[in-house]
Amino acid sequence: MSVRHLSGTTAGHRPELREKSLLDRLALDDPELNDRLRESLERVETWLLAVARDAADPRVGAVAGHLAEAGGKRLRPLLVLLGAEFGEPWRDGVTQAAVIAELVHIASLHHDDVMDGAGTRHGVPSVHARFGERAAVLAGDWLLARASQLAAQLGPEAVQLNARTAGRLVAGQLRELTGPAPGEDPVAHYFQVLAGKTAALLSMALGIGALQAGAPPATLTALTEYGELLGVAFQIADDLLDLRSPCGASGKEPGTDLLAGVPTLPVLLALEGTDPADAELRALLAAGPVPATSLRRTLDLFARSPALPETEAVLYRRLDRARTVLGALPALPARDALLALCDYVAHRTS
Repeated sequence: MSVRHLSGTTAGHRPELREKSLLDRLALDDPELNDRLRESLERVETWLLAVARDAADPRVGAVAGHLAEAGGKRLRPLLVLLGAEFGEPWRDGVTQAAVIAELVHIASLHHDDVMDGAGTRHGVPSVHARFGERAAVLAGDWLLARASQLAAQLGPEAVQLNARTAGRLVAGQLRELTGPAPGEDPVAHYFQVLAGKTAALLSMALGIGALQAGAPPATLTALTEYGELLGVAFQIADDLLDLRSPCGASGKEPGTDLLAGVPTLPVLLALEGTDPADAELRALLAAGPVPATSLRRTLDLFARSPALPETEAVLYRRLDRARTVLGALPALPARDALLALCDYVAHRTS
């Protein structure tokens, strides 16, 4: 196997951890919860980086640890910790569960970026751009294996949850790759893809946190349902950012999904439109992946298209449903934090 720059490392120039800025954006009213989450996330970060690079061959660790060292929002570990707040968050296994959730997420990014052809992630070259496609896929598989090893230490319920989530992630990727079946509604297909690719992991993060903390079953059910809704909303927000953000606020280059021909919700809604004013946009999108030479024009046309406000309306409805689900949870500061996450997602695209 030919792999480029396997001896390279990103150590020494990892950006400041972004989970702190995420906590700051949430503006939690409870100082004790805020401090507890910050301290816990720091422990997660230390453990995550150690696990991601813990390979017998340091060249494998360099590939597998590349995105972990690049930072990120660390939303999934934060959700694990918030889920644990509805039980006994000091229990053994909560920090380990947070590491598991982020390992699975990073592994999925390895595969996503290969499929989308993304050149950057978290402000650094994507794994496949730095090390090659085959190395990126294999390192993603290695991270999934590490997550499974950690889950096995937590017991059969954690193993089942991790395995079920990994299966949903792969199924979502495959459904995206194969596209809608003959006669299947493309928008319905889109939401099924999201359920596997994005919502499954956010739901798992909240669920495994609550599970390790011994939260009541009804609470675990509400948290996982909230995670499903938040996950779909989060991806819809990313779809909008791909079209709107000149600075790559989604962590990828603007227009990456258009260049890769990914059927995001704004694209699907634009293609369903009938307004003559959008005829040029529909023609560009119907031809498949947008050529790089047409990207700027396509983004300009989207800025005037009703597909963007229609996508926003779908986003806000999902977030309203997520807030309703939270009403079944105890009135703890962690519930306020989950409500604040809904607001954060709503404002990411503004």
